Amino acid sequence: MEQIYDLIIIGSGPAGLGAAIYAKRADLKTLVLEKEAVSGGQVLTTYEVDNYAGLPGIGGFDLGMKFREHADRLGTEFAEETVLRVEEAETGEEILMAAEAGPALKQVVCQNHTYLTKTVIIASGAHHRKLGIPGEEEFLGMGVSYCATCDGAFFKKKTVAVVGGGDVAIEDAIFLARFCKKVYLIHRRDELRGAKSLQKRLMECENAEIIWDTVVENVKGSTRVESIQLKNKKTGEGRELFVDGVFIAVGITPNTAVFDGLAAMDAGGYIVAGEDGRTSEPGIFAAGDVRTKALRQIVTAVSDGANCISSVERYLNGQG
Repeated sequence: MEQIYDLIIIGSGPAGLGAAIYAKRADLKTLVLEKEAVSGGQVLTTYEVDNYAGLPGIGGFDLGMKFREHADRLGTEFAEETVLRVEEAETGEEILMAAEAGPALKQVVCQNHTYLTKTVIIASGAHHRKLGIPGEEEFLGMGVSYCATCDGAFFKKKTVAVVGGGDVAIEDAIFLARFCKKVYLIHRRDELRGAKSLQKRLMECENAEIIWDTVVENVKGSTRVESIQLKNKKTGEGRELFVDGVFIAVGITPNTAVFDGLAAMDAGGYIVAGEDGRTSEPGIFAAGDVRTKALRQIVTAVSDGANCISSVERYLNGQG
């Protein structure tokens, strides 16, 4: 008979790995599917994590590796797969026999294999949002970046711009100010959205400057980024700002496109789920950046994973 899992976790960032650790401790037959070669999700691109309890100042890559090592130590099964869809399992004698013993089975269809499972946790994370302006795609990797901690070292003693006004944009500007000659933070409004503590740190950076009420309309250059075209939203005035690099930090989009129609989502594409991870579809749970929530942080992602396992256990025991 084809192998049937108690749980398949899609994604191995902090939410997925947190769920995997709790799942193994609950003795659930679990498989983690990850499309990338390395586990960890977005945390891998974070230069320094200073707000994860007990590990102040740890590098994001190191923290991601610790999560994966913990899951490996417990014997978690992983497969490198790209998920195409999740659906009800196809009817067959073996499937029907298995279903009689518990919840209806689901199948996770991937590029290489199809897996059978009683429950699914979607922990597929999110990706960086783009500005959608001329030159953005053209100069990607040639001055345009979405990860300051990944690419910042290439811009030592150079002039760069960061686009955005939230925590990530401010953190990127502070990080880049450590070694760049000049850092401009360009924000479309007249006040930043990020934490006040971060704003204070940014204001203390002598080589950082905020350009208010302004949007980037174009990225220019020859073989690499040389300048960006700006427009003040209030006055309509345009100007050219000469920079060597542009770091775009204007938010994230959840990786939920392949799950469209599987469970209820909000207008932003986030899967509607509470602290318990339950979605509108029985046996389907959501954890981390993919679900509707007020705070998207590493600690809340790991917490989501733990909460989901509690819900999975209740579901498998016929408790809802």
